[in-house]
Amino acid sequence: MSAESRGITRRAALGQIAAAAAFSAAAVLPSVDAAPRMTAPEKAPPGRLKQSLCRWTTKAPLPELCKYLKTTGFAGIDLLYTDEWSVANDSGLTVSMGYPSRRENFIAMGFNDPANHATLLKELETTIPLAKQAGVPNVITMFGNRKPDIDERAAIDNCVAGLSKIAPYAAENGITLCVELLNSKVDHHGYQGDHTAFGVAVMKGINSPNVKLLYDIYHMQIMEGDVIHTIRDNIQWIGHFHTGGVPGRHEINGTQELNYHAIAKAIADLNFQGFIAHEFMPTQPDPFASFTEAFNLCTV
Repeated sequence: MSAESRGITRRAALGQIAAAAAFSAAAVLPSVDAAPRMTAPEKAPPGRLKQSLCRWTTKAPLPELCKYLKTTGFAGIDLLYTDEWSVANDSGLTVSMGYPSRRENFIAMGFNDPANHATLLKELETTIPLAKQAGVPNVITMFGNRKPDIDERAAIDNCVAGLSKIAPYAAENGITLCVELLNSKVDHHGYQGDHTAFGVAVMKGINSPNVKLLYDIYHMQIMEGDVIHTIRDNIQWIGHFHTGGVPGRHEINGTQELNYHAIAKAIADLNFQGFIAHEFMPTQPDPFASFTEAFNLCTV
């Protein structure tokens, strides 16, 4: 998940999508704002990984986007609100990650602060049975921004305490709660869950198969690098992946520093059964061309 400090943010993009009910195919806008040309790409073999696309990366109408994803070979669509889930399901796609809330401070307000627990637990308790009913396997939540009066060890303990309360209910309903790792260097200044070690410490404390990390490759490359080695060492604690080119969070092709085909192969070789969701801002005039390229790069 990403709120880009330099460029469009996920939160801003979602707001723009909601405001763009009268989507105009005649609008000529660059990058994610471009009205995608609905060409029928040649469908690639499905490969060993289930791939999805984060909804905020394009302003295309949701039904049109779902049709494209299904045609291309994507298995799911990521980061939809509860009132959008039926559109994806009707298209034959899985909502690979659902939101429990439309709160503006969704990223900053996390389980690291006990003052947030009541609100967060209520949101998740409401969303989990809806996710089960809609076949949504994962629901996202956050570690939250650092607090001056809460040190790192206390923040870990607070996350463990709060998430441990909801883990049994998630297990009862067959839902996995995914807590996202984000960078605090470029995009999310002050975010506490900015290193894999922090997230893994929380996961070990909870020790539940229904609470996992959302390992965002873009964010962790910025913070610590060594992506493939880190994934191999910690795959048991990871439930979901996000992609994005470094630097800039654009296409995941040869214009950036990561070898996503090698990363995808490493993940597949670990017999990972979850989703890898593409979450980047396209720069090509036709954003669907960028999404198809990403899909093919990660088909291994």
